[in-house]
Amino acid sequence: MSEKLSIGGQAVIEGVMMRSPHAFTVAVRRGGRPDGSIALLKETIRPIGDRFPLLKKKVLRGSVTLFEALWLGIRALNFSANEALESEDGKKEEISPLAMMGTMVLALAFSLGLFLGLPLLLTHLLGSQYAAFKGNVLFNLTDGAIRVTLFLGYVSGISFMKDIRRVFQYHGAEHKVIGAFESGVPLTVENARTYSRIHPRCGTSFLMVVIVLSILLFSLIPAGWPLWAKGVSRIMLMPLIAGLSYEFIKWSACKRDNRVVEALMLPGLLLQRLTTREPSDDQIEVAIRAMDEALAMEPR
Repeated sequence: MSEKLSIGGQAVIEGVMMRSPHAFTVAVRRGGRPDGSIALLKETIRPIGDRFPLLKKKVLRGSVTLFEALWLGIRALNFSANEALESEDGKKEEISPLAMMGTMVLALAFSLGLFLGLPLLLTHLLGSQYAAFKGNVLFNLTDGAIRVTLFLGYVSGISFMKDIRRVFQYHGAEHKVIGAFESGVPLTVENARTYSRIHPRCGTSFLMVVIVLSILLFSLIPAGWPLWAKGVSRIMLMPLIAGLSYEFIKWSACKRDNRVVEALMLPGLLLQRLTTREPSDDQIEVAIRAMDEALAMEPR
């Protein structure tokens, strides 16, 4: 089965989400306590590409997959937040889907503003003061350098937060369990613990590829365009960038023995050392439960 199924995942609050071709499962440690029970959310899914075959075409499928991942991710976070916030007496601090959706919309707007809008604005201000920055090459290199610096600074900064570090531990648990599954070994805590917390198909690597490709494609936008036109054109290019990044991640995962491909993958793999941490055994147990439930729902 491991040769046929492509399993992806996501760390959530005190748990892990696993997605197989036909299933979506979330396992969360209730109350965030090692001795707590594991809450489960299980659903069969039918990918958009199965309903609309055109959307399974290369490049197009990347944006569709990203949209599906965001939607399922919101639902997984909502479920995990409600379960993980369970108090000692069993009461839950329910977070409504509307509140979670509003939070995600604000987070998306913040991300676009910080990693897309702010670098463009700062580079534009430099260009207004120094003529050298008005050239297309230097303008886009500067914009890209600012974007990379902001992204690395943001990830490094939040990694010091206690709650985020626990999410990063579950991220590591997710990777270890997927690594064990792809190797075909029995899914036990002892086996999963021996696998790396770094995985080539990780969303962190995807984000790094997005940043690099955005630098290349944004360089096609004329430097003489007004600020608003540059901003709009960058937003319009994001689906293409997402699609190309997805194809690169898929392709590179199949070419891991090639030294050139390995070098191209290295920045994303290094970045995962910030977004993953070594998990505890009880966290690996949660990731295994999510994986087992997803596999059980797949057609035999």
